[in-house]
Amino acid sequence: MLIGMLTDTYKPYISGVTHHVSLTKHSLDTEGHKVFVFTFGGQDYVDEELYVIRSPAVPLADTGYNLSFRYNRSAQHKLAKMDVAHVHHPFASGRLALRYCQSRKIPIVFTYHTRYDLYAQAYLPHLPEAIPEAFLHAFLPGFCRQCDLVVAPSPSLAKLLRGYGVDAPIEIVPNGVDLSGLRDSGREFQRAALDLDAHDRVLIYVGRLGPEKNLTLLLRAFAGAQAAVENLRLIIVGEGVENDNLRDWCKRGGISEQVRFIGKVAYPAVADYLQLADAFITPSVSEVHPLSIIEGMAVGLPAIGIQSPGVADIVEDGVNGMLCRNDLADFTARTVRLLLDDALRARLAAGAAESAGKYDIRHTAAQLLQQYQKLRNDKARATIAVRPER
Repeated sequence: MLIGMLTDTYKPYISGVTHHVSLTKHSLDTEGHKVFVFTFGGQDYVDEELYVIRSPAVPLADTGYNLSFRYNRSAQHKLAKMDVAHVHHPFASGRLALRYCQSRKIPIVFTYHTRYDLYAQAYLPHLPEAIPEAFLHAFLPGFCRQCDLVVAPSPSLAKLLRGYGVDAPIEIVPNGVDLSGLRDSGREFQRAALDLDAHDRVLIYVGRLGPEKNLTLLLRAFAGAQAAVENLRLIIVGEGVENDNLRDWCKRGGISEQVRFIGKVAYPAVADYLQLADAFITPSVSEVHPLSIIEGMAVGLPAIGIQSPGVADIVEDGVNGMLCRNDLADFTARTVRLLLDDALRARLAAGAAESAGKYDIRHTAAQLLQQYQKLRNDKARATIAVRPER
């Protein structure tokens, strides 16, 4: 099949959506299909992958996103040949998919990746909370109705979409990770590289350093846990607008020596850092289907997270991790318990490694491919049915 992935942003910008598109593309390419990525900006970036089609755009500050109202002629020409168009952002890419694909009877798939309501609250705090909610209630049902299929990465997100009034067909297909690459990176990365001792208890967070990630709660819980857990350390992998604020908080909280800010790393190196830790921790309540938690589980890290959509679809309390209330005392107490109870941590680590298996990218990509093929066949039958007799 010829498959078009339409995304508002792509490499070199790093995000969960970027990883998902890239991993799915590689998996489907390996199976003999051709996956084209249609995106904006980055004409100076040298793509290591084949079939990345970029159209000119205006960068939106340092967000990694670009503004454009059309694909260039080359992109339009290639998009017209696709068997299916898979949209990963509804506003720019989604609008262009409707413009260029509907008239050509190319099936359109849309995956809901982002909690736009929570992102708006984090990045546009001056807006009343009701405005993002009202916008999504007005926009999403109409947009999804024009798509042939809506994909939700988790049951909670499917429920959320229904709550917005989306009545289009919805299939639940989890985002996938490259389990083989995570479990066998082929490199030996030692704790000493980060000035960590073998006896240290190490927590790790991997993700964007943005206001929507609730990371001050993580630092406050970590500071509180210091009193109960000896040699406690925290690794933070990622970058974002909150980087300076978080570093400053660590200085004021007296925990700078215990926290390692790694910054942005290439995706293959994520496994190296994960393998140094004893548990994965995230305070975020804005997730849709966080790949970083699954990546931690793949290397045997139990997860500590907040009870919320997305996170609670992956973390099973007492099975592969711990779910906490969005409350400092509970988040701190349960973190301390996991770190002090070796038997509990070992049991949850085993559960985490087992749970990760269902998110193997080969499995999730095959699920998507099955949906693509069904849509293509349905379109072909519909075309034959309306063809006038001679």
